[in-house]
Amino acid sequence: MHADQRNSPMYLFNRKWLSIFIFCSLLSGCAATAITTVLVTSVDMALDRRTVGTYVDDNSVEVKIRRAINKDPQIGKNVHISVTTMNGIVLLTGEAEHHDQIRRAIGISRGYTEARHVVNQISLTDKAKISGRTKDSWITTKTKAAIAKARGVKARQIKVVTERGNVFLLGMVTTAEADKAVDAARGVRGVNRITKVFEYLP
Repeated sequence: MHADQRNSPMYLFNRKWLSIFIFCSLLSGCAATAITTVLVTSVDMALDRRTVGTYVDDNSVEVKIRRAINKDPQIGKNVHISVTTMNGIVLLTGEAEHHDQIRRAIGISRGYTEARHVVNQISLTDKAKISGRTKDSWITTKTKAAIAKARGVKARQIKVVTERGNVFLLGMVTTAEADKAVDAARGVRGVNRITKVFEYLP
């Protein structure tokens, strides 16, 4: 897009703030629930859901980034990094032992033009055991099923990722859909925290 097009009133009108809402659901008996908003940046959003082209781009860049991270000698093998993409928003989750590994994974992800924004949620800790990942897969399956049963939510528009009992929700949704998805996820046994990585539609 040319500079004069980016400065046009119509282009500026279609710009919308993207926020990541960290919804910490303390399910271990704590009475208080903390809600934190972390502002990322402004992004260009269409008012409808992902187009076929965007869907293909998301799947393609997700595979490319995952392969690049897995093959990178600076990152090494003793990490567990997952890549999830929705509408050009790349979410990195998992575990790494060193800050340099995390920074390298972020740098690789930002190197792809299809990645509009990179959200880092990689934990600085030891690699999760197979038993832990199996439990996470179970939580993901149960969370997807719970969201699918919720009224007023299009479950296919929401991606679910689980790492160490922490559930990440991605998608292009309305605020009402987001609230209902979170309520559904909160009811799943084993969920420690819910992180919303949503782009909100009018």
